[in-house]
Amino acid sequence: MAKKRRPQPQAAAPKTKGGEVPVVGAREPCPCGSGRRYKACHGRQAAHAVTELVQRPFEGLQGECDWVALRELVPAATVELTLKGGLPEGVPSVTLATVLPMAWPALRRDNGAVLIGLQNDTASGDVSRDLADTLQRALEAEPGSPVAAGRPAADGPRLQDLLDPEAPFEPEVHTGFEFWVENAESATGEVAASLERANAAAIPTARIPGLEGAYWCEAPEKNHLRWVTAHPEEKLLDALARLHAAGTSSLGEGTRLVGSFRAHGLVVPVWDLPSSMSADDVAKPAAEFAERLAEALASDAPLTPEERRARGGLTNRQITLS
Repeated sequence: MAKKRRPQPQAAAPKTKGGEVPVVGAREPCPCGSGRRYKACHGRQAAHAVTELVQRPFEGLQGECDWVALRELVPAATVELTLKGGLPEGVPSVTLATVLPMAWPALRRDNGAVLIGLQNDTASGDVSRDLADTLQRALEAEPGSPVAAGRPAADGPRLQDLLDPEAPFEPEVHTGFEFWVENAESATGEVAASLERANAAAIPTARIPGLEGAYWCEAPEKNHLRWVTAHPEEKLLDALARLHAAGTSSLGEGTRLVGSFRAHGLVVPVWDLPSSMSADDVAKPAAEFAERLAEALASDAPLTPEERRARGGLTNRQITLS
């Protein structure tokens, strides 16, 4: 007996304008009315609107390693951005945030200040171009309104075109998401409940002072140091192998270099740390490791058999996030 087909729901009326399907969040229903999520419907077309994948979208920006860390590793952080030519009239500040409420790509506060979310899905193969498009639309948005996802032009500007290349990039890591709202201490009702839920899910994280891209985080069983580096990958792996073979790749008793992963074209070594080791505890041994790494990077000597084995182990444990 043939299996009965389950009746399919009728598609809702398309919510399009001029035949164009607007961009929405990846997990939201597609505006075309198909009943499928956007990422499985017209989002596929949007994802390929700019087909070229930019391996290092933040290359050329101040603090490239920290850009990658905030995109991939850090739950709650903000950075004040400086635009080329200064801020437009009516915009007191532009702030990059790891994530915004409701996963908004951006929002403009009542006072005109702009906040840009870094950890959102993007519509093209170039995260920098997507963020630049969001920034431009946020600068023109009405105060007091969020900014929806958009689809950048293939020849549109990138962050490197909009941000002052000489301005410092200094992330401020937060223990929670109170930066979402002004006067968070006075929040009540659903706003207070949303903040409480978000804060409860955030992994405690801290930036290691003086070391670009280095972040400590607290996990249930052990802590970690994850260090985004801009060194050429092959050179870095050779240097880590030299240190590992020499027994100097750890950050002290109970710590261990466990491998690395790639993110946005950069390599991120990872260490396991004892649960008792805080961010302050790891700062000094991490700085000492940076000196050892610099010496290993400067060596051009061929790897010894033991160093090659160490390198193979590091390579086998490497994964790619983006």
